[in-house]
Amino acid sequence: MRSLEIFKRHLKEKRAVKIIAGIDNFDLTNVANVCRAAQIGLASAVDVSCDESVIKTAKENTKLPVFVSSTQPFNLKKAVKWGADAIEVGNFDALYKNGVEFGADEVYEIALETMTLTENDNIFTCVTIPGSISIEEQIELAKKLELIGVDLIQTEGVKPKQAVKGAPASELISVAQMTIANTMEISKRVNVPVMTASGITPQTAPLAFAAGASAVGVGSAVNKLRTQIAMAQTVRELVGTIAYKELIKKETASRTASF
Repeated sequence: MRSLEIFKRHLKEKRAVKIIAGIDNFDLTNVANVCRAAQIGLASAVDVSCDESVIKTAKENTKLPVFVSSTQPFNLKKAVKWGADAIEVGNFDALYKNGVEFGADEVYEIALETMTLTENDNIFTCVTIPGSISIEEQIELAKKLELIGVDLIQTEGVKPKQAVKGAPASELISVAQMTIANTMEISKRVNVPVMTASGITPQTAPLAFAAGASAVGVGSAVNKLRTQIAMAQTVRELVGTIAYKELIKKETASRTASF
């Protein structure tokens, strides 16, 4: 039986891993591979686009809880009907390439409308805070989202680059540093758990947890790989690095503080 309780427990233990298929990914074969790889690799949840066929495919190929992402409140309401275990206002990364950007007020209104539409559904709700707005706006938005009862906040970088497998550590850290910095600032000011996404890889995930994240969201480092085997290996590597996060927390604190 599929349950969100495992994800919530991992969230409480600050080791949750969400594998993102992509808000604009309607390739059912790829979605199936991502979902199977996430389960094989011992991730905590998967995240897919708001489409009935995609959600059905995800639920047929994993027992992990299925997050569904969209920027349309009525579509998120439909996702609940279609079987979503959690809904998310986001992920915005895939939309930036089409010139779509979101301000703090717009995200708040979308989140508020979504919460209103689903208030009787008892659905776990996550909201992504745009990395393109100032950190002051991000913090203020996070506080407002906490007040309306959002369960999880996701951070991102500024129009993040796609992480390249095998890239030098310095490059991987550079890609992830903005979202990690945002996590540091936001997690200190709200009681809502924070998930770090954008440019997160097995090499940078421990930095996110050291910065205060309760979870990481990983997309292109997994969903752009060609085979399910490669995807599963990356997920397993990612989960493995998190097991050692406490050992490197002190070493990375000074480094992340400079981001």
